Amino acid sequence: MQTVRTITAVLYGICAVAAGNGEDPHRFEAASVKRTDKAVIHNSLGPGTVILRGDPLKLILSEAFQVKVWQIAGPSWLDEDRFEIVAKMPEGASQDQVPAMLQTLLAERFRLAAHKENQPRPVYALVIDKGGPKFREATLNFRRFGVPTGGVMFRSTSEVKGFKGAITVTRLAQFLSGDLDRPVLDFTGLPGIYDIDLSWAFDPNVERRSAPGTSFADATEASGNTGLDLPAAPTATIFTAVRDSLGLRLEARKEPVEILVIDHVERVPTEN
Repeated sequence: MQTVRTITAVLYGICAVAAGNGEDPHRFEAASVKRTDKAVIHNSLGPGTVILRGDPLKLILSEAFQVKVWQIAGPSWLDEDRFEIVAKMPEGASQDQVPAMLQTLLAERFRLAAHKENQPRPVYALVIDKGGPKFREATLNFRRFGVPTGGVMFRSTSEVKGFKGAITVTRLAQFLSGDLDRPVLDFTGLPGIYDIDLSWAFDPNVERRSAPGTSFADATEASGNTGLDLPAAPTATIFTAVRDSLGLRLEARKEPVEILVIDHVERVPTEN
C-alpha cells in the first residue's frame, strides 16, 4: 500500500516564517490560548471571533484539519486535556479560512508537526444489496417527506435514531459514521441525490449514544415546520434497517483510511 504523506511535517517552520514576514493571510489577528479544567464545551465560529471553550485538543485538531476525531493518531492526552481558545479574525476574513488559521495557531502555540497518511482501519463498507436500491432520485424543487428542500431532519431518542431528506449516498455514509463504532465508506458508486428515509432501534453494542432531540441540518428554511411525519419507533437494528429500507448493506472490512498522524505536539501551549 502506498503511503501518502502530506500537510505538515514542516508546518511549524512554514508558519513561523510567514508570520515573521507578515505574508501569511491564514493567521488570526490576535489569539488567547490556555488550558482549562472546565469539561463543558462551548464553541462559536464567527463572525469575527472564534471561541473554543472546554475542547480536548483532538476536537480542535479535528476542526483545524477537517477530519473526524477517529482519523487522528497521537498521544492519549489529546482526548483528556482541555483548552480555551479565543481568537480574533482579520477584517474581511471568511469562516472558510478558520481551519487554516487554527493550523497556524496550533503550529505556533503547540509546536505542532503532523502529516497525513493512509492506514488500514476497520470500516463498514456501504454497498448495494442483491435486490438493488429501494430509494428514488430526489426532485429538489419541492418539499420531500415534509423536510425543507435541501435539508435533512434528524431524530434521536434513547431508543430510536433516524434521519430523512434529499442527500447523496456519500453523505448518507457520513451520517452513519457519526453513529457507528467505526467509519462508513461509500462503495455503492451511486452519484445522484436521493430521497432517504431511515430509522432504526438503538444498539449500544455498535452505536454511540447521542443527545435526544429532533433537528435540521443544511436546511434553507427549517423554521415553522414542526408537523413532520416521524416514523413509529422501529425494532430493526441499523444493519437490518439499511438493508430493508434502503436496499443497501453494511459490510465489515479493513480499508485504507486517511489518518492525521501527530509527529510532535507540546502539552503546554506557549504563553499568550
